[in-house]
Amino acid sequence: MRDQTSAPAAAPRRPPQPPGTAPRPGTRPGPHPAAPDPVPPPPAGATPAAAPAPPAPRPLGERRLWPRSFADRLTTPMPGLRAYARLAREGAFRPGPDGLRGIPDLPCAPAPLPVLAPGTSCVTWAGHASWVVRTGGLTVLTDPVWSRRILATPARMTPVGVPWEDLPPVDAVVISHNHYDHLDAPTLRRLPRHTPLFVPAGLGRWCRRRGFARVTELDWWEAAELDGVRFDFVPAHHWSKRTLLDTCRSLWGGWILTDTRSPAPHKLYFAGDTGYGHWFAEIGRRHPGIDLALLPIGAYAPRWWLRDVHADPEEAVQACTDVGARRMAPMHWGTFVLSAEPVTEPLERVRAAWDRAGLAREDLWDLPIGASRCW
Repeated sequence: MRDQTSAPAAAPRRPPQPPGTAPRPGTRPGPHPAAPDPVPPPPAGATPAAAPAPPAPRPLGERRLWPRSFADRLTTPMPGLRAYARLAREGAFRPGPDGLRGIPDLPCAPAPLPVLAPGTSCVTWAGHASWVVRTGGLTVLTDPVWSRRILATPARMTPVGVPWEDLPPVDAVVISHNHYDHLDAPTLRRLPRHTPLFVPAGLGRWCRRRGFARVTELDWWEAAELDGVRFDFVPAHHWSKRTLLDTCRSLWGGWILTDTRSPAPHKLYFAGDTGYGHWFAEIGRRHPGIDLALLPIGAYAPRWWLRDVHADPEEAVQACTDVGARRMAPMHWGTFVLSAEPVTEPLERVRAAWDRAGLAREDLWDLPIGASRCW
């Protein structure tokens, strides 16, 4: 959700519901004692403070107690009845016929996973926010959704970029939050139950109930390490909800994956699902030297409804600059119809925004679904 803390209270923008759910109206409560220290944006012209030392990794599989709600982490309040009434009145849930005409043109080019040279990292876009990340000798899946459809959403517009049977053994999975298009129970059921899962605070119980024995829950700015790859959980401007009764009961965020054993450590930022706001600059301050940022560019229209929780293409390019990433790979578009923009518009707009920003074209990895890029 878009941060407004640097200015007096503006009219709050309100987030949407995940597929198949309806959030309750609410307001932003005061800080929760379990929350990490807040990091407001510095005043204009101020010298940024030195980044804090990286935290020591938490134990893998640690059982922890969490607050009942993480609603104090919301950037803006939840949507109210007036916003829902406007959405129902306007009926802007999906693109019109013209916006759907581009489905045959969506870029999809499945190919075998490339063989990696020693010391090389690689990403392969499986579609939406699902990536096959190979770094530090591990294969990590991000928000894996291999299902043809998700709850209350039309079937995929494009096939999964990597057939499940073509995946190498999966060493770990990272989850950004519990919305259905990011946490897909049928896909997780395909995994061996000893697969390590790295999840937001409050989501471990859901995973353990499904038989997963190696679940590591992290709060913002915490980290864990698996076989030389460090997993840092970082904030996002979003929210969580999976049922009618669990609004913000678990946290949401993104992940920094770092190959710590390489002479020149590779660092990747997976943003998950997020609107634009001050957290990107803070992530870049605490995690300098990001090689690649996987950033969402789709599901942004209508803007008045979605801007707090889904960055548009121009904001994604700005977020890449804010975190100081060398390269950007767009995601969260071209797979599911979740909002009203034309299906090919996110790609067109992100290319134009990248060009206007004067950034090197070779550093925009606008991959077709199923394609890979290594560094």
